[in-house]
Amino acid sequence: MTDQPPAADAPKREVLTIYVAEDEDGIRLDRWFRRRWPHLSNIQVQKMARSGQIRVDGARIKPEGRLTAGAAVRVPPIPDDTSRQAGDAHTLSEKDIAYAKSLVLYEDDMVIALNKPHGLAVQGGTKTSRHVDRLLSAWGEGLERPRLVHRLDRDTSGVLLLGKGPEAAKRLAGAFARRQAKKTYWAIVIGNPKPYSGQIDMPLKKTGINDFEMMRPAERKDPRAEPAETAFSTISRASHRASWMALRPFTGRTHQLRA
Repeated sequence: MTDQPPAADAPKREVLTIYVAEDEDGIRLDRWFRRRWPHLSNIQVQKMARSGQIRVDGARIKPEGRLTAGAAVRVPPIPDDTSRQAGDAHTLSEKDIAYAKSLVLYEDDMVIALNKPHGLAVQGGTKTSRHVDRLLSAWGEGLERPRLVHRLDRDTSGVLLLGKGPEAAKRLAGAFARRQAKKTYWAIVIGNPKPYSGQIDMPLKKTGINDFEMMRPAERKDPRAEPAETAFSTISRASHRASWMALRPFTGRTHQLRA
């Protein structure tokens, strides 16, 4: 549920509105910024937040404030990454462009659906230079650049939806935020779950510190616990060793299916 920004070195700088992804519910504001712009320092994010340049749903927010899925984040012009050589961060080779286009499952005037493979990150970070966000330059920059409206983990393969332009991205992001998008995941699990189908209703909570936070099962009375509901069904079994499962999450907690 993110309306992705244009490349940092795009000719025109502008204030952006980016929608918080469903699996980013509860993330700290400063971590949310650092995920998208790893070159930003904590001091830069704190300065933008405390000066009111960053706003969430029109209101000021502290750097350590938590975001909710679907919230609209006002993003001011982001400083360039001076550690990169000019032009080499976002210029794609013909091979990269061909690869990006080969991932297209469907495309029209409003939407692009990509077949994201296992091992390809959706967004960049430390030591991650090849990712979907960079490959989107294959369609152009500025308003021509498609926007991500949700994410998939690096090790998860699946369909990734993109909005062509701010209005399309806003509509798609809204559909994810209002739980109008139906998502089905396939997974291979150890053993044979019993019953073979049903629904898991287990509260989860974040544990750990900063980048070491993980989602774990929690007691229902825990004030930090958040509801997590997932329907499941067994498709096939390999004796008693493993099962092929279909999973449909009704809530969007971080790493909900793995937890």
